[in-house]
Amino acid sequence: MSGSLPVEIGNLKAAIRIYLSHNQFSNGIPREIGHMQNLIHLSLAQNKLQGSIPDSIGSIPSLEFLDLSNNNLSGSIPMSLEKLRYLNYFNVSFNSLQGEIPFSGPFKNLSSQSFMFNEALCGAPRFRVPPCPTSSNHRSKKKKLLLIVFPLLGAAVIIVFVTLAFMWMRYRREGNVPVEADLLATMARISYYEIIQATNDFSESNFIGSGSFGSVYKGILRDGTTIAVKVFNLQAEGAFKSFETECEVLRNLRHRNLTKVISSCSNLDFKALLLEYMPNGSLEKWLYSHNYFLDILKRLSIMIDVACALEHLHHGCSTPVIHCDLKPSNVLLDENMVAHVSDFGISKLLSEDESDLHTKTLATFGYIAPEYGREGLVSLKCDVYSYGIMLMETFTRKRPNDEIFDEDLSLKKWVSDSLPEATITVVDSNLLTPEDEKFMDKIDCVASIMKVALDCSAESPEERINMKDVVGILQKIKIQLLSCFASA
Repeated sequence: MSGSLPVEIGNLKAAIRIYLSHNQFSNGIPREIGHMQNLIHLSLAQNKLQGSIPDSIGSIPSLEFLDLSNNNLSGSIPMSLEKLRYLNYFNVSFNSLQGEIPFSGPFKNLSSQSFMFNEALCGAPRFRVPPCPTSSNHRSKKKKLLLIVFPLLGAAVIIVFVTLAFMWMRYRREGNVPVEADLLATMARISYYEIIQATNDFSESNFIGSGSFGSVYKGILRDGTTIAVKVFNLQAEGAFKSFETECEVLRNLRHRNLTKVISSCSNLDFKALLLEYMPNGSLEKWLYSHNYFLDILKRLSIMIDVACALEHLHHGCSTPVIHCDLKPSNVLLDENMVAHVSDFGISKLLSEDESDLHTKTLATFGYIAPEYGREGLVSLKCDVYSYGIMLMETFTRKRPNDEIFDEDLSLKKWVSDSLPEATITVVDSNLLTPEDEKFMDKIDCVASIMKVALDCSAESPEERINMKDVVGILQKIKIQLLSCFASA
């Protein structure tokens, strides 16, 4: 839509939400908009609106959401907006506003993200804008103070820098530099504005999915790189901790079957990770969505990839990592259908003297090891248990919380009761039929895979095998399967 916003918009007395973003509206915002006394949500972002923000908006008592970003608005931010006691979202970024930012009412809880790229704005330091002009006497005193503070500050910076340089050289001589590079410290950070551009302002068309702590969007950087942007919902309990955990874990991880972090964006009000984009989505999608199918060899290859990732986490890192939330939706597939384990938001690091630890964070029901669910006790064997359940799910195409299972029957018991004579009764019916060539050899391979799954998901952690053994056994089974198809 284009043209001017009609003054008659003020006649919409009963309107609660007005969403006119991503259009071509020009000229000014009519002051009559202030007549909409029931309005809660007003979004006019991504237009070509000009002129000033009407004072009358401050007379909309119920307004909670106001987005005027990415326009050509000028003038000052009306002080009348301080009266909007319910306003909890405000954004005027990417305009040409000037003057002082209001500081009372709802503005006490806003951050710099609300005012970015308005170079003539001034106000409180927390908004990351210059201070507003004051009297010449005050400026003179401030100038004298700066003449004293800056030299002292400069000297302090030099001392700190020299000290850090000395410590670094000492660590290098003593061989104490970490072997694995600090990813998030060494890579170039991506700005919030670049993420906005890459995702087209987090448009619905770029939305990939959501989880416990946020949402994921597809984006394209200026150099043409396609990325996945994981945006953390900082209102969700545990989101800050989840972001910190993923940064801590992923900065040191390098493996073919782990999600690669490209960069990050972090400030007080926005936290996101930029990840390698996986065009084939998740294992969950390939198991349960229509028009998608994985044959028996591809399913086994994917699960071997996942096992290799866990083997690296458990036995290939200087500090062992427990993923804690292994499930099909956290296994992503690249353009070559290679699997990558993702989402380390609730993962745990084991110190040298720890074999297990306690946590209050629970993973997804159905994949949780018994000791994890009962006592919050997590160890490497919790991941092994989750892997065993997911291995069964991959070849039966039955979720552990499927409606056919209840207190008396679980996915594990259903599979256990079928082995070895009745394996065909639990295998996904799309995988094998008695008419297949080498059917018995193939069903024996599947029975062997199910045996591995049961060994992984033993009730007692001590009875579960480790991921090194899992990788070795499954690779041998894959060789047997390949020979079946080669001779068929």
